[in-house]
Formats: sequence, C-alpha cells, structure tokens
Amino acid sequence: MMEFFYEKKEFYQLKELEKLCQKEKGITSMSVKEILMSLVYDGMVDTDKIGTSVYFWAFPSKASQNRRRKIDDLKKQLNDLDNKECKLTEMVAKSKIGKEDTTERQDILSQLANKQEEKVKVLATLEKYRECDPEVLEQVKQETVVAKEAANRWTDNIFSTKSWIKNKFSFDDSVIDKQFSIPHDFDYVE
Repeated sequence: MMEFFYEKKEFYQLKELEKLCQKEKGITSMSVKEILMSLVYDGMVDTDKIGTSVYFWAFPSKASQNRRRKIDDLKKQLNDLDNKECKLTEMVAKSKIGKEDTTERQDILSQLANKQEEKVKVLATLEKYRECDPEVLEQVKQETVVAKEAANRWTDNIFSTKSWIKNKFSFDDSVIDKQFSIPHDFDYVE
C-alpha cells in the first residue's frame, strides 16, 4: 500500500483506495481499511477530513524526512552514551587512585576483617546477657501488666457468662464448672 501511495503521489478517499489497491497491488478491498488505519496510527500515512470527505495520502519525501530525523536522533543518543561512557571511565580511574594494592592496604584490610570477627563475637556475648538488660526487663514488666489485665478481663467474662447461664437455665455452679472444665479454684490473677 505504501508503494501505491509513493507511486501515485495523490490524495485518495477510502472508497477509491479500496478499488485501486485491489486492481494495482492485489490487496483485497476488505482489508484495505484495516491496513490503511494501521498505517495512519503508525504515522506513515496522513489523513484529514475536508467537509464530509476523509482523504489519505503519503509522500516519499515525508518518509525520507522521518528516517533522517530518526537517524539523527539515534546518532545523538549514541553520542550521549559515548560521553557518558567516557565520564564513567574517568570516574572509575579516579576512584582507583589511592586504592592500589599495597602491603599497607593489605594490613589494614586484614585488621578490618579481624575487627569484624571480633564485633560478631561481642554481639553474640551481648545477646547471651540480653535478658539482664534494663530496657528488656522494663518491657517484660509492661507486657506482664498488660497480660494480667487481659487475664482478669477474661475471668470477668467467664464469671458473667456463668451468671447468665445460672439465671437463664437455673444450673448450679458446680454443674457449670464441670460442664465447661472450669477448675474449682478459678479466680482473678493477683
């Protein structure tokens, strides 16, 4: 279809294209509209509505301009990437200055490794004594208070439920305790 436009260099309506493309290029008239619209969406064929008619056209000069523009854009991107590569190479070279592999550097790196091992050992020892940490003990105390309040709240709920069952069904406390496996010494946590 693009060959058709480039050879004719004229404006056409859809109906004209369906007839002419079938005769000259062997494109079935049913697929002309679909092909044409995909070319319009790709920007290869131009279209405009004049009055009630819609016209389509494509000129070789526009295609060559598009290719030339794309080539220029790609060349610019290539230059930018080349510049970026040069800058990164310079940065790598600058960052290597002062980091040559000397005996002094090797000594410092081995000392660093030793200190890191020592740190791991100290942290392991510290973890052993973590339970004696005042902050941890304070946190345990606070959690204990919260747990005690929660236990007493549930105890309250159980007593309320027992009272409701006793009033509703006239059961004795011992029967309710036995049925729900409530121990005989069940009471609030002090």
